[in-house]
Amino acid sequence: MSNNAYRDAGVDIDLEATAIKSLIKNLTYRRTGSGKMMGSVGHFAGLIEFGEMALALTTDGVGTKMLVADKMQDWSTVGIDCIAMNVNDLYVMNIEPVAFVDYIATDKLSIEKMSQIGIGLNEGARQANIDIVGGETASLRGLVNGLDLAGTCLGMQKKEKIISGATIRPGDMILGVPSTGLHSNGLSLARSVVEKYAGYDEKMKSGRTLGQELLTPTRIYHESLKVAASCTVNGMCHVTGGGLLNFRRLSGFGFRFDTPITPPEIFTWIQETGDISVEEMYRTFNMGMGYAYVVPEESVDGIRKLVPGAKVVGSVVEEPGSFLGELEIT
Repeated sequence: MSNNAYRDAGVDIDLEATAIKSLIKNLTYRRTGSGKMMGSVGHFAGLIEFGEMALALTTDGVGTKMLVADKMQDWSTVGIDCIAMNVNDLYVMNIEPVAFVDYIATDKLSIEKMSQIGIGLNEGARQANIDIVGGETASLRGLVNGLDLAGTCLGMQKKEKIISGATIRPGDMILGVPSTGLHSNGLSLARSVVEKYAGYDEKMKSGRTLGQELLTPTRIYHESLKVAASCTVNGMCHVTGGGLLNFRRLSGFGFRFDTPITPPEIFTWIQETGDISVEEMYRTFNMGMGYAYVVPEESVDGIRKLVPGAKVVGSVVEEPGSFLGELEIT
């Protein structure tokens, strides 16, 4: 299960990237008049002209973490994940999230599930300081088996304050910020290992069950707006599915991680139990680093003061790619 574990579990990152390119190449139409798209498709968020401001849109969902919630019969936190996966993709461009709409597709409505999902969505909205302005629920028996939770978030920022990664240069430092666990990525592989070798009620050394670890909600990195307002930041990265490969979205330069954050127990358990290679782990999971700042050296101390747990994990290099020490993550 070592080198292609994620693909064997049902998610082929390379195929996904190729499929997305196949889709994007056909998205050639551009609006005329006001409210035009800024830039191109492919960053963490899409930008829209709005006078001196830019509006931004992201969309994402909870994914197969919903299946863990079903196993645990606990849907009270997945709403946090849904909002976190969206707002974190806005934060990386220094964009403030303001409004959110959710989308629930299910084969059969459950009052209890809906109530608990609402609790999580509300808590996520509180943490991110956004309004949930609407949503859609679709009963799709025959098309959907279970319940899928996704959403779309609207953000805004003055154009000159947007951080795209364009100013990233070799020599910049990478500061990693701890995650709260797997977040909402890599769950297909994590579930595969848990269900094959253990069970969701099996306890780890920490005393928490594997189910509790996998359900821990995604951290919302709202402090990034304060950081960008007070420190020089050249780029930020939300470390989602694809692990260290996410940094390629920021710049054509390379990112070398020489002193990564020590992965929490859940990651080492998955790696050792599933006999998964280091490269596969770092191209699938966040490995304990859910967010990162790419900054000139003079910003390092200021960010450390503002973000508890932030540490220098590496630097930007000339050679393109993502590297864990000398190991290239591909």
